[in-house]
Formats: sequence, C-alpha cells, structure tokens
Amino acid sequence: MSVMDAIDVTKPRAPNASSGAEKPSLIGLSREEMAAVLREKGVAEKQIKMRVAQLWNWIYVRGVSDFDHMTNVAKDMREMLKQHFTIARPEIVEEQVSNDGTRKWLLRFPARGAGRPVEIEAVYIPEEGRGTLCISSQVGCTLTCSFCHTGTQRLVRNLTAEEILSQLLLARDRLGDFPDREAPQGTIMPAEGRKVSNIVMMGMGEPLYNFDAVKQALLIATDGDGLSLSKRRVTLSTSGVVPEIFRTGEEIGVMLAISLHAVRDDLRDILVPINKKYPLKELIDACKAYPGLSNARRITFEYVMLKDVNDSLEDAKGLIKLLKGVPAKINLIPFNPWPGTNYQCSDWEQIEKFADFINSAGYASPIRTPRGRDILAACGQLKSESERMRKTERLAFEAMMIANHGADD
Repeated sequence: MSVMDAIDVTKPRAPNASSGAEKPSLIGLSREEMAAVLREKGVAEKQIKMRVAQLWNWIYVRGVSDFDHMTNVAKDMREMLKQHFTIARPEIVEEQVSNDGTRKWLLRFPARGAGRPVEIEAVYIPEEGRGTLCISSQVGCTLTCSFCHTGTQRLVRNLTAEEILSQLLLARDRLGDFPDREAPQGTIMPAEGRKVSNIVMMGMGEPLYNFDAVKQALLIATDGDGLSLSKRRVTLSTSGVVPEIFRTGEEIGVMLAISLHAVRDDLRDILVPINKKYPLKELIDACKAYPGLSNARRITFEYVMLKDVNDSLEDAKGLIKLLKGVPAKINLIPFNPWPGTNYQCSDWEQIEKFADFINSAGYASPIRTPRGRDILAACGQLKSESERMRKTERLAFEAMMIANHGADD
C-alpha cells in the first residue's frame, strides 16, 4: 500500500480565510484587550462588560467563526464587528488523515506587516481515553537539534497568541468538538468526553522563545468560562530555556516536559545545542524548582533512542542519577529516520532493556508507539519533508512525543 493509499487527503479552505486577512482578530485577546478595542469602536462603556462576555462565549464556548452566527448580539453591533474585526480560522492548505486516526493540518496564516503568508502544522492524535492536539508556537525553529528534521528549517517568526489559539479552534471545528457540531463520518476519536482533551506545545518551534504569546494563548485555552481545558491536561515542552522554566510554572501553571535526549553535557551539546548555553546542571536545578512539582505533577523527560549514541545501559544509569530527586516520567521515543539523517533508531531489544532498567529504578518509562508515520506526523518531522515537496507533505517523529501527556482526569 502506498502512502497516498493509506491516508485521506483533502484541501478544504477555511471560511473567510482571505477576507479577514487585513482586519485584526478578536481571537487571542484578553478580556481587557477585547474591552479596549470595543471601546475604541464606540461601544458604550456601560455595555462593555456584557459585550465582552457575549463575544467570549460565542468564540470560545460556541466556537463560531462568523459574527452573523452570534444570534443574541444586535444586528448593528454585528455589522460593526464585521467591518472592523475577524474571527475567521486560518486557511487549511491540506488535511491528512493517517490510517491510525492521526490527523495533520497544514495551515496558512496571512502576512504580518511587510512579511509573507506563513505555514505551520498541527497534529491530532486520538487515543483510548483522550484526544491530544500538538500545537506549534513558531514558524520554523532556531535550535538545530541534530536528530530533529524540523530543526533543519530556519526560524521565520513567532506565532501570535491568535495564531496559537486558532490551531485549537480549528481542530475542534474539524472534529465536531463544539456544541451542536458533528465529527466527520469515520473519524477516530475518544469514545467519551471531549475530542480534544489534551494539548501539547510540541509542534514547530521552541515555546519558551515565544513566551508572552504562548502564555496568553494557554491562559485563554484554560480559562474556565471559555475553552476550559484543565491545566493538568496542557503540557509545554522545552529544549531547556532555563530562565523561562520557573516563569512557566508560576505564570502559566501547566505541565512541563523537557526534551532531554542525553545525560552528559558533551553529548547533549551535539544533540540539543542549547545545552551549551544552559547545561544539564542548570536545567535539572530549574526542574527541581518548578512551581507545583510533586508526584502528582511530575515532569516528563523526552528521550529519543539513537542507536549506539545514547542507548547503552551506562546511559540508563546516568539518566537515573541525573534525575534523582525530580518527580519524573521518562518517555522513550524510537527515532523516526528522515532523509539525510546520520542517526538510526536503537534496536527494539535494546530499547526494551533500557526501559526495563528505568522501570526497575522506580520511574514510569513508557515506550512511545509510532503514530502518523504514513503522513509524516511524528516527532521532529513537522513541516520538514514538505519544505522539499512543495510544502504539502509534513510531520511524523513528533506523534510519539505527543501521545499520553497530561492528566486523564
């Protein structure tokens, strides 16, 4: 079976994707910012609080993307909103559905200022008791991790809070996850509860290099009067931007994941070059100080298994020593090869030996099952292969990192 036989590929366009390109979006604004822009457009002060509450409910609870659908908003108010603002979704350049139910969207955002339109990817992974959405925070990446295909792309720009949140809104649209919506026929998703129950900031880019926009987007995503995701179901993954780690816990309060991949500075300097700036001791000290850290709120450490590089029992022993005193879960990720890489995936027998040693030391150490490989939706494959192939076929190494993050309850 060919890759194209294994997936369903469609190219729907988001409603009003181009018509709202020159207008500012209300998506991603805080309540205070939304009040300010309404005030600027002449909305009476005594109405501001009520109008903000209406808009917040329509955008984040009902999930509308057209002001005309806001049926309890006066017609003249709707006309003013349409004239000055947008709540349109990004354009869907391509949607791919893997034979395991993983979905990948290639999304296009309009130009900002003198820039050009940009494209990013988001990935949805359905599991037995949850549906996890992987969200991007930047267009491209600056970190150049040597095993990561996504890291071969130059950084174009940070995404705005609107663009980060829009990935969640669009996914909920496409999955029928707003009230009075139905999922496309044949969609694989959790049997109960929300279709998108968990979020991981593990897509393109380093979230902590775009801290303010990521913070605003995640605070809106976890707002109890809107999208209302539990902070225990939101995981932010960083390669180790140490100065921002404490702020993440203090100001956002979500779960933390660390892209670790090595237990020695000399090796991590190669695999994750940010280690040269923030070496392992500083990183682990920052993890130990993470606000709210406990056995119930463990840090997840991601560890990609590279044959004859970081997969020996000595490495496993070093990992246990390194994480001593840190409530942790260790995700072992079989490496997904990509064209041009010099790395190979560890032998399965070696991965199991490594996992057994970690488990015997008292750490949960699941081995990630490959997901979305047929549509390049796995870890480190986001938007990379498509850079070669007309930017249409992207993602697959990240899907193993995406799955099973955050709480179940």
